[in-house]
Amino acid sequence: MSDENDGPLTGMRVIDIGVLVQGPQAAQTLYEMGADVIKVELPGIGDHGRWIPASETDPRPPFFIGSNRGKRSITVNLRDPAGLQVFLDLVTQSDVVISNFTAGAMDRAGIGYEDLAAVNPRIVYAAGTAYGLEGDAARRKGADLGAQAAGGLMRATESGETRPGAVGITIADHIASQNMVNGVLAALLARERTGRGQKIETSLVGGQIYAQASEYTAVFLTGEDLDPPTHGGHPVIEGLYGVVPTADGAMALVGIAPQVRAEFFAIIERPALADEDRFMTTQIRGETRDDLFAAIGEAMRSRTTAEWGAAFTNPDIRWSPVQRRLAAAADPDLHASGYFYTEDHPEWGEITMVGHPIRFSDTPARPGGLAPELGQHTEEILLEIGRSWDDITALRDQGAI
Repeated sequence: MSDENDGPLTGMRVIDIGVLVQGPQAAQTLYEMGADVIKVELPGIGDHGRWIPASETDPRPPFFIGSNRGKRSITVNLRDPAGLQVFLDLVTQSDVVISNFTAGAMDRAGIGYEDLAAVNPRIVYAAGTAYGLEGDAARRKGADLGAQAAGGLMRATESGETRPGAVGITIADHIASQNMVNGVLAALLARERTGRGQKIETSLVGGQIYAQASEYTAVFLTGEDLDPPTHGGHPVIEGLYGVVPTADGAMALVGIAPQVRAEFFAIIERPALADEDRFMTTQIRGETRDDLFAAIGEAMRSRTTAEWGAAFTNPDIRWSPVQRRLAAAADPDLHASGYFYTEDHPEWGEITMVGHPIRFSDTPARPGGLAPELGQHTEEILLEIGRSWDDITALRDQGAI
């Protein structure tokens, strides 16, 4: 039986040399699963995410805090030979290295997979890029916005006459980070069988294309591109599936099947809609769909989202409130499931954080932990890998750490 505090990756050490979201969020996920995660940062600069403030008046960095909780930070100048040696020494005592830079950047710095495998053949090396590793695009620097644009996701968010716009989160980064986690876990499992580590590669654009597998398949099958979704729904799912206005906001109708549609129409005080066969079929398309959503929208403007939610007691009438983030963060159901939690910060007091989305029955994930200050654990980590205080002083004096 495992200790109640042991996560599934307890005993694993991960080195995170990534920046912003893709690499750091993958490393944080591994931390939440129990790994010891050491964040290696450039002295005086650190992860770029440290320099993106929450707002004009709040300098706290949400990108850094949101993707680096619980890690330990060591500053190492990888351009200095002594600093590079510190990094290689750390690799010899670790299981995973995570990075997300332009293709080839790590090799040019002398810390590519072949370099690290030479000192630790068991290392699992995860490399994330923006546009993949092949072709002209691989040489371009990129970020989430570029992947959303290149992979087709941005066009899928168009509505009416509005110009293409990005999904309002770093969705390509997030998907790529979780693909990276999947690759790391699979490589660690393979290492148990082979005794060898390996390199895994992910990209922002590859991840968000994979996330659109169903939509791309529809394009391949029909030979036609997909029009942007109407009524806030999906371009392929054309039933009673979309977003309607309410008196104080909006509600998502998440597929109201024909067998409960009469009940739904009665609740919204439009029972006559059930008498029209065109509104009772599985697939509702074109003008019929426009007419139905116009009628439902007119009816549902009469009450608030909460009032409609209370009226829809049949679980087969599938719905969800359209919530902004502050409302979602106050939702007691989401807190009860552990998707949000509170943490005491020594300077800021109690703050709400995002929890781990996976629940383990025997080896629980560990949400929590604070994002480290730049270089906060440098001496601690160097002592752990066998450096003396004299070594640490010399390294600091020459700018290697």
